[in-house]
Amino acid sequence: MSDDVSRFPVVEPAELPEDLRDRVGAIAEKSGFVPNIFRALGHRPAELRAFLDYHDALMDRSDGLSKAERELVVVATSGANHCTYCVVAHGAILRIRAKDPELADRVSSNPWQVELDERGRAIIDLALALARDSARFGEPELAAARAAGLTEDEIWDVGAITALFAMSNRLAHLTALRPNPEFFTMGR
Repeated sequence: MSDDVSRFPVVEPAELPEDLRDRVGAIAEKSGFVPNIFRALGHRPAELRAFLDYHDALMDRSDGLSKAERELVVVATSGANHCTYCVVAHGAILRIRAKDPELADRVSSNPWQVELDERGRAIIDLALALARDSARFGEPELAAARAAGLTEDEIWDVGAITALFAMSNRLAHLTALRPNPEFFTMGR
């Protein structure tokens, strides 16, 4: 493995094109470390740039789902896909955004038994329906989300975030991506 981070080559931020160096640098400055996903995807800068653009378009929106709800979707999806990297990394973010040190662990290990309000349950159920058996996804799942009060825009967000992280989960599996040790203690 490359530096025990990935089965494929990894790069350091200084090796990235300037625009990516700036974006990754801002994240590293805020968190105190460079998340391994950027080192792993960075050896293919165009793909890292596209990933970050779509990630930011979905995860940094100010309307619709809250920041914590967006992370709830990521953790539920990543748990369903058995993606250690994404569960650990986004579990840390969920703990911080939800101000709950247990929620991410409960969602990633058994999302069906987590006690949530009706809105949270609808968000997780919708994400899981799409993540676990997307070919059977359809009107019943959408109707349940609407009945719980999710707007069409919020339903789209849940679906788009689930889809992006299904891809991300598979890239993490392909690369055998390891979570940074710092993630394990964040928000606890």
